[in-house]
Amino acid sequence: MAFVTHFSVFTPYLAAFLPIDSIFSTQGIMVMLLGAYGLAMWMFLTSAPKVYTIMVCDLEIARQFYEGLLELPVAEVPLHYYYNYEQTLGTDGFDSLYMPTTPSPTTTTAFRNSDGLWYQLKKNTQLHIIAGASYGHKNRQRHVCFDHECLEDILMRVQSRRLKYKIRRNKPLNFLVKDIEERVIEMAEVNN
Repeated sequence: MAFVTHFSVFTPYLAAFLPIDSIFSTQGIMVMLLGAYGLAMWMFLTSAPKVYTIMVCDLEIARQFYEGLLELPVAEVPLHYYYNYEQTLGTDGFDSLYMPTTPSPTTTTAFRNSDGLWYQLKKNTQLHIIAGASYGHKNRQRHVCFDHECLEDILMRVQSRRLKYKIRRNKPLNFLVKDIEERVIEMAEVNN
């Protein structure tokens, strides 16, 4: 009984902090909707997969390498990429060392059609392959990435498939791999 009397004494004070009529007012409903929207956006963004992007010289050769040799499963485009997340990058931020001096038809269409290739690298990690890198020394296929962790995962995949490779440098990571047709693919990490 003592609890009931103490609760009834504090009820007017509790009602002052949580007035029921103001919760169901227009402002109260708007605040609740904004809170629900914020929670939904937070859940959406935290559940989105991590995406690594690799720029390549030739998308078809890259498809043969990642699907054929590395046997990476094709992935669905993550929902947050439907909203032009990556298309805002443009070409201004790329280093001229990795861009061709004369735009080739492959490079030009790659920036207009930037869908690229999508692969599942790990459980919640995807690999996005886009065109735009220049050819390397001796017309090597160059695959350029800004993430060290991404290239380490690809190197582990190369090692597990027992492919021929040669590590040229650890920091920044740079290694060579031969594909089925004996083409040399240079995997290069670029520092931001």
